[in-house]
Amino acid sequence: MLSKRYWICKTLRDFYEQPNYADSKSALESWHYEVLKREWNNPNEIKAQYKSASVVGDNKVIFNICGNKYRLIVKINYISKIVFIKFIGTHKQYDKTSESDFVQQKVSVKIKVEDL
Repeated sequence: MLSKRYWICKTLRDFYEQPNYADSKSALESWHYEVLKREWNNPNEIKAQYKSASVVGDNKVIFNICGNKYRLIVKINYISKIVFIKFIGTHKQYDKTSESDFVQQKVSVKIKVEDL
């Protein structure tokens, strides 16, 4: 029996429900939907789908959201097929952070296992 892991992240919703970031809702929901459909095995598969994504090492990827107005940084466990959000914010907020800021950020991620 095979199982597939889906992550449902309240973090995206918490971000785009803030009035200042409401314009990110459609793009973040689209990104989330795309991630649920994919099972990336390596960074090359991400780059094939998202040309503007930056693979920054340690299994972290930076996605440009809303024409680069927002940055979404995730860490991917390719073996378990789980994506963890490390940072989401405006490009300006991202520019003010250092890598240690988003590495240490704790984000709640719910994982639902469904039998296929």
